[in-house]
Amino acid sequence: MTTPDSGRPVEESEVGESGRGGENPRSGRWRDAAAVLSFALLGFWVTARMWWNPADGIRDNRTDMAQFEWMMAHGARVVSEFAYPFSSDRMNVPESVNLMANTSVLSVSLPMTPITLLFGTRAAFLIFLTFGMIATATAWYFVLSRVLVGSRGPAWLGATFCAYAPAMVSHANAHPNIVSQFVVPLIIWRTLRLAEPGRWLRNGILLALVIVWQAFLNLEILLMTAIGLGVVVVALAIGRPELRRSARPFLAGLGVAAAVSAVLLAYPLYVQFFGPGAYNGLSWLIRGYSTDLASFVAYARESLAGDARSAAGLAKNPTEENAFFGWPLVILVAALVWWLRRDVVVIGLAVLGLLFALLSLGREIRFDRRETGIPGPWAALEDLPLLHSVVPTRWALAITPIIGLLLAYGAARVRELATDYPDRRSQIRFATATVLAMALVPVLPTPLPTKRLEPTPEFVTSGAWRPYLAGGRAVVTLPLPDTEYADPLRWSAQTRLEMPIARGYFLGPDTRPGRDRIALFTAPPRATSSFFGTIRRTGEVPPVTAQARREAVQDLRYWRAGVVILGPHEHADALRTGMTELTDIEPTYIGGVWVWDVRSLTD
Repeated sequence: MTTPDSGRPVEESEVGESGRGGENPRSGRWRDAAAVLSFALLGFWVTARMWWNPADGIRDNRTDMAQFEWMMAHGARVVSEFAYPFSSDRMNVPESVNLMANTSVLSVSLPMTPITLLFGTRAAFLIFLTFGMIATATAWYFVLSRVLVGSRGPAWLGATFCAYAPAMVSHANAHPNIVSQFVVPLIIWRTLRLAEPGRWLRNGILLALVIVWQAFLNLEILLMTAIGLGVVVVALAIGRPELRRSARPFLAGLGVAAAVSAVLLAYPLYVQFFGPGAYNGLSWLIRGYSTDLASFVAYARESLAGDARSAAGLAKNPTEENAFFGWPLVILVAALVWWLRRDVVVIGLAVLGLLFALLSLGREIRFDRRETGIPGPWAALEDLPLLHSVVPTRWALAITPIIGLLLAYGAARVRELATDYPDRRSQIRFATATVLAMALVPVLPTPLPTKRLEPTPEFVTSGAWRPYLAGGRAVVTLPLPDTEYADPLRWSAQTRLEMPIARGYFLGPDTRPGRDRIALFTAPPRATSSFFGTIRRTGEVPPVTAQARREAVQDLRYWRAGVVILGPHEHADALRTGMTELTDIEPTYIGGVWVWDVRSLTD
């Protein structure tokens, strides 16, 4: 690698322990420690409200938070009970859930088992979320400072943006698997090391291991990383002919990495794409989640200059604000690309960022909350294998590390200018600080909004449900869990998944005739789940007919129901009335929930 624009090689002696030639190693270590401390402070700042109020949850995405708590419990169960890792029958009884086709985060949930067992799933989720961001910034910092730019200051700037940009803070709304991108810089580092002569086997194996690590964290991010690296490597091969001397060890190592990772991932990927619970792409609705062209110059709601009103409608929800950079930062990035245009890496990054931006516009371009009727490039690609499972707007998420790298390269070039023109050093530094402040201060993160979660009912925490589940029965909750109501997943997680539940919140195939196994965010609807879904949405009890009663009994038998429970809910009275009329069984109030013993109906 070379420093941007100058073409001067970065020697190991320059970026080893000290980071810059002639710098005191002890001073360098203190700067590293200060950088990591700043990343930790930012991570705890973003999640501060949940640390301060442990009973709170993420306000804008409680369902995904419940799902990840369940996933943390599954990882702990795999370690403590040797459960099968790639699917689970603890949700969606009597079927199972294909966890490879969902966000199972096994590469984090397995090593975090001691924390999950000792402190609970909510604490495990919060630690995962907070330290995922801190680890991402730290990994970017060390790869940038040791490998890519060779200077600690520019590396800190780039790493901070990579981990705490608006898109990352948006996904911190209960997407810890997306904000935890600490493996991405490691993949970049190990890919660059493939060019070392004589170490193709070792370097290929090491690259394969980090690829597998990322695969069990988030495959979507792995796909984007692979595409990004491919574009930049091709740009280097074209723009720097002298690098072609390293083509043989690079290609040999890449072949080893591909072979080893293919062997290690062959069975898990088989389960994901062909095993029980596999699906054929996302639903048409989710595949329509695209980036509004106007959002690139707007501010996210969790940025210092943003708010919910200005961001509303430019993204599908607060968790998918992937492209909110603001005018000043967009102008700065364009200026940096023009300034550093002689560097092939910068041009490769710019082309890659433009490609991701275009793909994120989806099948039809939207501008300022309105459809334009202009088809986007994604329309020609969205039905291809693998790509039909990508949410289009998340291509814009991949622009964040590209901007982080460009900021680091630009800052490194400014540092060279200050060294080359010592008589103008103060003016150069003042101008740089002013420009960066104008572009970056408005996008500084604010703490995530939270909301107090209903405590888990005593009926669940005390284990009072156990006698009802003898013989392989399950718990049916009202309402039944789905993408709008996922509290039962949290309850099950707090029992270490010992309490199996009917239906759930997960991606699974739509097995109804003519649906081609397209993904749903729950199990296919049944008459009784639709009945209670109507009550949850409207607060009104639909007419209870003899057919509805027969279908309710059939569904309870299908779910192997031993007990039906109703916890706190805004429409609790209507839900209780509906269940009582369907079953002719009067409920009992036990441990904070209404309980229907339905074993007599399902025997």
